[in-house]
Amino acid sequence: MAGELAGQVALVTGAGRGIGRACAEGLADAGAKVVATARTESDLDELRLHASGRIETWTADVTDDVFIERIETIDGLSILVNNAGGNRPQPFVEVDTESLDFVIDLNVRAAFRVAQAAAKAMLAQGVKGSIINMSSQMGHVGSPKRTVYCMTKHAVEGLTKAMAVELGESGIRVNSVAPTFVETALTKPMLENPEFRDFVYGMIPMKKLASLDDIVAAVLFLSGPGSSSVTGHSLRVDGGWTAQ
Repeated sequence: MAGELAGQVALVTGAGRGIGRACAEGLADAGAKVVATARTESDLDELRLHASGRIETWTADVTDDVFIERIETIDGLSILVNNAGGNRPQPFVEVDTESLDFVIDLNVRAAFRVAQAAAKAMLAQGVKGSIINMSSQMGHVGSPKRTVYCMTKHAVEGLTKAMAVELGESGIRVNSVAPTFVETALTKPMLENPEFRDFVYGMIPMKKLASLDDIVAAVLFLSGPGSSSVTGHSLRVDGGWTAQ
């Protein structure tokens, strides 16, 4: 993939850790200039030192109006990895309003606004780009203690399809990547619970978690010329979880 994305400009949200950081690094390694954003400045330290020298970091909150407006100023923006998101697992009948609002605001409202701003930038500059919404296998199935998260990721899948239909004529492709559980700093504590770990592995026919490299490979495919006729698609990197 080295050099395949040379001349491309990518924005990656939620790039401070885990999947977002790996995607920012992968895009830069493939030749793209990357704007990597996160709320916590220290989380971006490693990206600033990336060997490619092609990663610019912004400390920003995706729910902030100033950040949304700034997206539209990115010169030549051609790739968006709309990755920022969150979850607060709770039994359905115990979901509190604050948690409900938090997850919906981050996973749906902010994701919509970031995608909208990126599309505006691409349209204004006549760029034929690729927008990749980070979804989840939970955007295709249900799961206990994840009603709010499943709801928001189903919304992301609907948004992806509708955007693809509306923006296709302008040459902007819109797809999602839908991973299964990936062992990151966020999921590691959950996976250390034997009961939860057994549940997860029991749902994955391949009996393995997705790796960060697996997710980056999906993002690079959807960013590059090999997917030039792929839009409105959800690329499930889930080891077969949703095939059952």
